[in-house]
This record gives sequence, structure tokens and C-alpha cells, in this order.
Amino acid sequence: MIQPIIEDHFLVCGLGSLGQHCVLSLKEFGVKVIAIELIEPSSWEIPQIPELLDDLIIADCRQNRVLKQAQIEQCRAALLVTTNEQVNIETALAIRQLNPKTRLIVRSAKDNLNTLLEEQLGNFIAYEPTQLPASAFAIAALGTEIRGFFTLDGKRLRVIERHLKPKDNWCYFRHLHELNSRTRRLLSYQEGTQKFSGSFHQWNPETILQPGDIVTYIESADTLTMQSEITAVMSAQTSPITQNWRNKIKRSLSRLWKKGRQYIRLVALISGGIVLLLLFIGTILIHNYYRESTFLSAFLATMILLLGGYSDLFGELREIDDIPAWLQLFSLGLTLAGTAFVGVLYALLTEALLSAKFQFTQHRLPIPQQNHIVIVGMGRVGKQVAILLQEFKQTFLGITFKLDNNDSGILSQMPLIIGNLQDVLPQANLATAKSIVVVTDDEILNLEVALMAKKLNPHTYVIVRTAGQQLGQHLMQILPQAQIIGAYGVAAEVFAGAAFGENILTIFRLDNQTILVTEYQIEAGDTLNGLLLAEVAYGYGVIPILHQKPPNSSNLMPYDDINLSVGDRLIVLATIDGLRCIEQGRLAIKPKQWHIYVEKAANEDAAFEGANAIARISGCSLIMARNLMKELPATLSVPMYNHQGERLVRELNKLRVEAKLIE
Repeated sequence: MIQPIIEDHFLVCGLGSLGQHCVLSLKEFGVKVIAIELIEPSSWEIPQIPELLDDLIIADCRQNRVLKQAQIEQCRAALLVTTNEQVNIETALAIRQLNPKTRLIVRSAKDNLNTLLEEQLGNFIAYEPTQLPASAFAIAALGTEIRGFFTLDGKRLRVIERHLKPKDNWCYFRHLHELNSRTRRLLSYQEGTQKFSGSFHQWNPETILQPGDIVTYIESADTLTMQSEITAVMSAQTSPITQNWRNKIKRSLSRLWKKGRQYIRLVALISGGIVLLLLFIGTILIHNYYRESTFLSAFLATMILLLGGYSDLFGELREIDDIPAWLQLFSLGLTLAGTAFVGVLYALLTEALLSAKFQFTQHRLPIPQQNHIVIVGMGRVGKQVAILLQEFKQTFLGITFKLDNNDSGILSQMPLIIGNLQDVLPQANLATAKSIVVVTDDEILNLEVALMAKKLNPHTYVIVRTAGQQLGQHLMQILPQAQIIGAYGVAAEVFAGAAFGENILTIFRLDNQTILVTEYQIEAGDTLNGLLLAEVAYGYGVIPILHQKPPNSSNLMPYDDINLSVGDRLIVLATIDGLRCIEQGRLAIKPKQWHIYVEKAANEDAAFEGANAIARISGCSLIMARNLMKELPATLSVPMYNHQGERLVRELNKLRVEAKLIE
């Protein structure tokens, strides 16, 4: 956000996929970029990288002499994005010793260590690039109108893309500017098949909405409402009759299961009671017949009989004649009864032990039959997508071609198919699936899975992860309806934005464009200091969604007439182009070229209030506005942006002041 100085440099350590995309994103800002790579690549994923670099050093980036050769003393920021986290951390420590002011952006997934390093080193931020686009994959997989979600200061926000139908209550009479409110901001307006251009505010605020139009907006929503709406949208895709039958079957099975468990407990209690009763009777009878025996010996003899030991006590024929027949028959009855009832207890105990054993092993949920999301590739990205879908209460299925025995967590709580591609994909019920998310680390495998999925179900929604720039462009040609997300390209935009001192809070995707939720702290000398929010929004092509003047509480969807000053906190939605324009202090759209022409005011009170509105919205001084209202009809000499001027005209008309906008 601070205007760049000519001698500033940016250092990129590691020229893998992420490093090359970082160089590409940084060069869009028009800055000087130096890179360090241990081994020079034999071929470049992005062919123009060698020409874009101001200097390429082939060496170990952890060495002080190499960092000095890369002019680390003049580096405004260093992006440490090698695939080795240890190298990244060691390089960060070395840079901090050589230059205490260089901003450090580190590729690392060690959250606890990153927090500690941020406290110790200062001006340090770390990201895990494979996790940054996970929310974009999860949102795309939903197939609903929701395009993004995040939380700011405890307030839940969501991005909605709404396709207007003839019966929509917004059609025929609502103007675009009327969609903006204290809880909502319009992001994009598309007429027919037109796509988001990558720049905000490219619409006429006086346009009346028509059927077929597509509007994308951000609005506040609490978590419970959001989750219930997502669930409702997904449930609505299944017919009420089907849902009713499913619920009945679930209730019946649940009742049968509970009854079955009750019967088992009842049988166990009856069998145990009979065994104890026989044990007591047998002990008394044997002790009474053999007076010389003790209660213990009688108890043990009865226990032996119950456990099937009749032959052990009456195995010798010559000894049987000394025992009364009734006692022999009773002993035989004990053995038979013991065989029956103790056998039942053995069976129940065995069943309980086996059930406990199976509970310790991983129990896989059944494969969904319809209206589910299929995730192919359960690496870091796949697991993050699964966790998010689980939070959304979605039905999903994972497919992996190799499972590590140490894998746990989300994988043990979801349906999972393991095997080779040709065998597992037909088992995933793709014909009835809602969408398929392909996020393996192999781009060619992703392409193969995407094509197979389209062949099995031409109507399913496909979301594909790519690493390279070229493959993504080719996929968009052969799979025009698919959502192609370049994981490293998206992550590089976050790394590049963070390199200029901005805090990238989260991201989401809008028509294959990455939207960055970016936080600014206004400082002296910033390009935003002293500007109206209208000038920030319409000049740089961003959407302010939160403003705070400490120590006051934050203000969602702030009005355009707030004047920024040192110490203010501002959060905006921006593309990488919008961030670049703010950084360079260069306007993204046409400069101010509209003027307000005021014809007359209904009375003195209208003129007084009109002058206040003119000063507040246009940013001119109150004295200039009052002088203008004394000389009507007159034109305000202060130029404005179109949206800004249209709003002023509407405000003046409400105050009974006739005015119009002229170019």
C-alpha cells in the first residue's frame, strides 16, 4: 500500500511451481524481482520467467553471502517458497539478521512454529499454499448459489450468485443501486451469458433488473442461518416423497435395532439367573448328601457339572453304584442345563468382544447413492475440502488410490474407496452425483479423472485442481463448464499481496477470478490516506466491506462518504489488479469525469440540507457547497465518479433539490 521506491527489490527463494507464479504476480506490480534457486531448472513451467527476473542466482539461499549478493539490504520483502520447510525457516532467520525490516512471507504448514516466529521476528507471515484454495474447491462443489464465505470480527459473511427468474421479486422494478444496503453490497452484474470482467462497479446503478440477469453480492449472515440454508438447498434437490420414505425406513431400522439390543440383554439376564439358581441348588443338595464335604467342595463340584464336567465326576462305573439314581439324574440335568445356558452366555460374551474389536478398527460409512459430492485425491487439499464439506453437513465420498496406515482424522469419519482409477470410479455412483472435485497432486491424473467423470455423467459439475498455467488454459477449452482452479496461481496472488504489507485474510473464486479479502491499516504516506471510501471503491475498483476507527467497533458495509485517516482499519474485496492499483496509487478505471449540475432548491431548508449532502458525498468543502447553493443554477467544480455522482443526485432529489449529472 505504501508507494514503491525505485530501489526496492523483492526476493523469491525457490522457483518451483509456486515460486514461478509468485514471480509472475510480483512483476504485475512493476517491481524488481531477484530469485535464488539451488539448481537451475532444465525447463520452465512458465516460459517467460527468465526474462521477467532481474537477476537469477543459482546457490543455497540459506547462506549469508548469497543473500548479500541478492541485495537483501534493499529488499522490501522476501518470499521463501521452496518445497523444504526447514530451508524456508532457516532462510527467514538468516534474512532477519541481515535486514531487520524486510517483510518475510514463508511457505510453511507448521502453525505453532509460525506463530512463535511471528512473535520473535516481526513482519513475518506464513501460508500453506495447498490449503489456501481449499475453500474455493469446497464452495464450488456445493453447486449452490453460494460462492464464498468467511468471518470478519465475529460476523459471518457470504457471497451469493443469484440467477434472476421471471417470478423473482427483484425483477422489473428494482434498480441495481437499491441492492446495496447496510447488510449487502453488489459485486457483479451480468446480463445474460456475460462473465465477470475482473473489475468491480462496471454497471450502471440505474439499471432495472430483468429475468435472466445474474447478480453477485456479499451479505452478512449468521452461521446457523447459513448452514440451514445450505442444507435446505441440498435437501430441496431430493423429492419430498423420497425424503419421506427415507425417514420412515430410518425410523423402522432404528426401532428394530433398539428392540434387538433389548432382547439380547433380556436373554443374557435370564440365562445368568438360571445358571446362578442351579448353582445354588446343586451346592445345597450335594453338601446335604455328602455330610463330610464342605460348602466349597460342593460349590466346585456343582460348577464342574454346569461346565460340562459330568464325566469327570461320574466317569468310573464302579463308583456310580454308590450314588443314588436321583442324584445322578440331577447331576446330568445340571450338565445339560449348564451346556445350554452357559453356552448362551459364552456366545453373548464372544459377540460383545468381537463388536468391541470391530469398533477399534476403522468403520467405513456406506457409499452414498445420490446427490453427493465425490472428492478424488485425499492429500492435504482433499482433506481440507472434506473438513469444510463436513462443516456444511454435506454428503460426500472420498476416493484415494493409496492409503497410508497412519492416516486418521477426517478419513476415518467419511465414506472412502481405495483402489485403482478404473475400478473405483464406477463404484462412486457418479451417474447420480452432484459434483466431483479432482484434487490429486498429479495434473495428468486429474485430467484423466475429469474426462472419465464427464463421460460417466455429462451433467455433473466438475472442479479440477491444476498446478501449471498452461494446462489450466487448455482444460478450460475442452471442459468449458468445469471450474478450473490453479492451486499455485491462486496461492501466488496471496503471497504477492502479502509481500506489499497487506494482510490477506482469505480468498474466494468468482468466475475463475480470485478475489482477495484484504486488510489495510492506514498509515501516514499511504495512497489511501485522506481519501473518501467512494474514491477508494470507484477509483481502484475494490469493494470496501468493513471500516473501523479504533477504538470504535467495526462497521460492516460502510457508506461511501467516510474519510480515511491514519490509524483506520479497512477491509476490501479486491482482485490482484485492484491491489496493484492501490499499491501504485494508479486508478483502475476512468478518472473522475462527472459533475453535478444543481438547478434549484424547493426552499431554504432544502438548500441548507442539500449543501450538507454535497459536501459529504463529493468531498468538497462545506463553504464551497453553500456558495454553490446560493448561486443556483450552478455546476459543482469538483469532479466525481459515476456511481458517486448518481448517489448524490438521488440524495438531493430526496431533499427536494433538483439536480442532474453531466459528463
